[in-house]
Parts: sequence; structure tokens; C-alpha cells
Amino acid sequence: MDVIETIYKRRSIRKYLDKPVEKDAIITLLKAATAAPTAANCQPWEFIVINEVEKLTVLKEKLIFARYNAPVAIVVCGNMKLAFKGPGREMWVQDCSAAIENILIAATSIDLGTVWIGVHPIESNIKPLKKLLNIPDYVIPLGIVLVGHPAETKEARTRFNEKRVYWQEYEPDRKHRSKNKPILGHY
Repeated sequence: MDVIETIYKRRSIRKYLDKPVEKDAIITLLKAATAAPTAANCQPWEFIVINEVEKLTVLKEKLIFARYNAPVAIVVCGNMKLAFKGPGREMWVQDCSAAIENILIAATSIDLGTVWIGVHPIESNIKPLKKLLNIPDYVIPLGIVLVGHPAETKEARTRFNEKRVYWQEYEPDRKHRSKNKPILGHY
């Protein structure tokens, strides 16, 4: 599968087979994550892999939006001791988001399904996760990637919309329909 096809095929999967994900596959995903670009090569990302049923069960109880039957959860965190210093400090979010996107694409390329569960900046998601996983104050969980063998298939697609593309400069008078959705923590 070529890269463009893989990107189009990547979809949020919320139903998984009752089948474990091999450790080698998880390592492949983590290696892909750490191949992401990072501001000033700070590499502020850290990963907590959860594949024990008991811990996953507690995670699902604490985070309503993570209640899918995936056998693996990868919590992607930003370590502020490693993050870019000064005015660019918040670039850890882009760095860790790029790492998450690499996980999603890599998983698709090896026939695994994923769904990205947003954590940061919602304090009601951050606090229980930090407590459950013993995450120190200087580490911020950005998101969780649930991983497993998909029990559902979805058509490949792109959401390209010419109305969202501007050439040379922004056109503020262009009309768009907005979707007023509450922030739920899903991507």
C-alpha cells in the first residue's frame, strides 16, 4: 500500500476483534511515532503502553470516551522537561500530535485499527489519567491511541473541500457552514 492510499484508508475504528496485538507491532508503531518531526529536535514525547486487561478496564471506567474494546492503549504524553523552552514551549502539542498521526498511519499500513482519544487540554480527562498511570506533574497526557485488530471496515476517503483552500491569501468573506459540536475528546 502506498503512503497516499494508506492516509486515505486511515479511519477511526471503534470495534475490535478479541485478539491481542503483538509486541513487535506495538514497537513498530512507537518507532513510527518517534520518526515524527519535532521542534528544535526536542522530542518531548513519552509513551505509556497499556495492554493488561485490568488496567484497560480501569482506564475505560475513568474516561468515558475511551470505552472501546481495543486490546492496547498508547498514551502519548509531553514531558515539559524535554519540551522546547521559551515562547515555543507549547510546540510539544504539535510534536506529540505528529507522533500520534504517525501511529495512526503506521497502524493502518499493518492492518491494525486505531482511534485517537483526545485528553489535553480537558482537565477532567487529564486528572484521572495522571492519577491512574502515576504521571508526574511535569508530564502532560495529550491523547490516547486505542489499537487493535479491526472488527469493522470503513471506506477509504478524504474530506477535501475546495471551499477550505485559499490560494495566495485568505478570503474572509467566504461563507462556510459550521458544525457546532461540543468537544468530546475524539478525532
